[in-house]
Amino acid sequence: MGTFLLRTLLAALLSSLLIPASGAAEDLLARADTRMPHPQTQPQADGSITRVLVRKSERRLFLIQEDSILRSYRISLGDNPEGHKLYEGDERTPEGDYTLDWRNPGSDFYKSIHVSYPNEQDIDKARAWGLDPGGSIMIHGLPNEAGDLAFAFNGLDWTDGCIAVTNEAMEEIWNLVPDGTPISILP
Repeated sequence: MGTFLLRTLLAALLSSLLIPASGAAEDLLARADTRMPHPQTQPQADGSITRVLVRKSERRLFLIQEDSILRSYRISLGDNPEGHKLYEGDERTPEGDYTLDWRNPGSDFYKSIHVSYPNEQDIDKARAWGLDPGGSIMIHGLPNEAGDLAFAFNGLDWTDGCIAVTNEAMEEIWNLVPDGTPISILP
């Protein structure tokens, strides 16, 4: 979040609490700026990513090269994140081993890469219950229309079952992960 936006939000919050936006409040704002964490330099990928790992319970996606984690991203999941996806509309993110098999630069979200869900077992389970397993599970950025409200998606599970990251993270993933890369999605 930019410094200007942070200052504006803090000033609005402080004024809503009836604290004047001068004096002590200005000191608070100045300290908030100095205590903001500085971005850490990420190691450079010196070869292709060999797999992607998602840990749903940690809300993390990892880009792995051989046995080394090169990148880690905060993720958002489906509105009903616990458990394996069973059918279309359950708002769960699948669990298991899949492949990132194609990408969509013209997505309704900031870029998207398709997860090969459903596999044969997923189809068999859903059919046994008389249900459609669904599909179109993607790793993607924020909705294209998010605009200035992009910050509001941080820390929320808001997708219909996809794995969402920030647009900046999606840009890195898009550039580092080739089609055909295996993805493991763990509880």
